[in-house]
Amino acid sequence: MELFDYLSEYDYEQVIYCHDKASGLKAIIAIHDTTLGPALGGCRMWPYASEEEALLDALRLSRGMTYKAAAAGLNLGGGKTVVIGDAKKDKSEALFRSLGRYIQSLGGRYITAEDVGTTVSDMDMIHTETTFVTGVSKAYGSGGNPSPMTAFGVFRGMQATAKVALGSDDLSGKTVAIQGLGSVGYALAQQIHDAGGKLVVTDINPDAVMRAKEEFGAEAVGIQEIFDVRCDILAPCALGAVLNDQTLPKLKCKAIAGSANNQLGEARHGDWLHSHGILYAPDYVINSGGLINVADELEGYQADRAMKKVDNIYNIMLELYAVSERESIPSYAAADHMAEERIQLMQQVRSTFVQGSRTVLQK
Repeated sequence: MELFDYLSEYDYEQVIYCHDKASGLKAIIAIHDTTLGPALGGCRMWPYASEEEALLDALRLSRGMTYKAAAAGLNLGGGKTVVIGDAKKDKSEALFRSLGRYIQSLGGRYITAEDVGTTVSDMDMIHTETTFVTGVSKAYGSGGNPSPMTAFGVFRGMQATAKVALGSDDLSGKTVAIQGLGSVGYALAQQIHDAGGKLVVTDINPDAVMRAKEEFGAEAVGIQEIFDVRCDILAPCALGAVLNDQTLPKLKCKAIAGSANNQLGEARHGDWLHSHGILYAPDYVINSGGLINVADELEGYQADRAMKKVDNIYNIMLELYAVSERESIPSYAAADHMAEERIQLMQQVRSTFVQGSRTVLQK
């Protein structure tokens, strides 16, 4: 991999390799774009098969965070940290405090948060060494677990999607098929149930499925059978790349709106959905509630304010679908267009020096 060629092609700003022999830290911080503000993105811990695999994951995820923050209307850029290691056995105070010192050395260009393989307690250890971390314990001013806010944002985005695809944002009597009943998927199921929706669910955890059957009257199907379910809305809330050559021909839904990241296997799968009249809610827009919630911590966390911002995902989704229809482009392309347009506009605004301005162009 020719790293600098890749960075140039996708407009990355900085990649930082972090190594500490004493703690065993091996981490990569990728900063994609800080046009709108400091880069915010979680810290993922995973036993990558190679350093190149870890690098590519950091780069891909940080770029996704740029688009997510821009589309959500946040004054933040995109970044990501990946720690090479097994979250079940390689964690230590020394490792996370060492990472915290690296983050502190960036002077606020990058702010971290929880992600796959990391927890609130891990963020607390990072917080010992730097203030540039969110998702810490409530004692430090955090909003706590962001999953409920993510689920609420997906629910509001689903209502907006239903309004466009089904003619009404009322989910009463509508059938929603949920793939994945983790912390976000289950909270989403609760809200759909409370709104009068009918649920069809699947998950690799049989206990979660049984609980959904008992509490929500949900119908349970097999992992692969979820794509064959005749429903109004399919909600992928587990793995990425589930909308692919194998699953698309099976779909019997009118819309797709879920919390999973990177749902499209490839961009062409978004084109397929558009051409077949299945409305797709771009994942990085509809699932931005968690990011919006942790970003509020940077202003001194206020739950009501954060909730109001997450609620606005409904309006953002409607605007996105309007762009898609007006420009005759797939919804995923409309989301990219909206994010890129906002970034480009601010690049132009910040090209003019203003004495005493709170922001300084870094590029």
